Amino acid sequence: MSANPSILPVSGPHVKLAALFGVAGALATLALMPYAMALTPQKFAALPLPLPVIVLKAAVETGMLCWLLGWLGLYLGAPYGLDAPWLRAWVYRRPRDPARRPHWWLAVMLGVLAALLVVGLSALGPKHAEDTVQAWRGALASFYGGIVEEVLCRLLLVSALVWLLARCNRRVARPWMLALAIVLAALLFGAGHLPAAHAAGLLGTPLLVARIVLLNAVVAVVFGGLFWKYGLEHAMLAHFCADLMLHVALPLAGGF
Repeated sequence: MSANPSILPVSGPHVKLAALFGVAGALATLALMPYAMALTPQKFAALPLPLPVIVLKAAVETGMLCWLLGWLGLYLGAPYGLDAPWLRAWVYRRPRDPARRPHWWLAVMLGVLAALLVVGLSALGPKHAEDTVQAWRGALASFYGGIVEEVLCRLLLVSALVWLLARCNRRVARPWMLALAIVLAALLFGAGHLPAAHAAGLLGTPLLVARIVLLNAVVAVVFGGLFWKYGLEHAMLAHFCADLMLHVALPLAGGF
């Protein structure tokens, strides 16, 4: 089985859909701020600008980033079936592809199971600092993971990697290329959590660094698989549910 842009229907224009990602990304960034301020208060205290300016600046920048890079991800990935079919049908008022059936409950279940796997593996290590952050802050922060991180790490990274790999094969993407792109993007996603972990004081040894990268990469592989098989919306839902488990249910349960 292969994905060939010459035989797959290109899903159409991308600007309006990418703009939706931009607006959602900006709102998700605003929702993230209470969590970020509780997790790294010293960082916000040292900022030279007033807090409202910092928050607005971060929201605008993230929104623009999600718009531009979301468009690029759609442009590169849609010819290979890497798309957001349900949001696309809604934005452009078009019927969705009947060949793509939704699997929302599967996305919810896999997101929860991925979070439980992280909890189980993390129980073997030191207590996580995020346990002290209030559950309501974690609930708001979950939108950032489900929207911004999925646009940048699944839609953009996976699509770009598949596009690059397919260029080496006469623009035909083999299944192993999609799988490799998902794994590579997952590792980059895991590494992307290191700056925040460092700011929170969680990076003490190489073992802790590897732990953070691998735990995040494990769940990212699940999200990437959902993106590949069912569309970006399924990856977003799974990520959101996983974050609710980790940042809301876990603090309410008293940590691990």
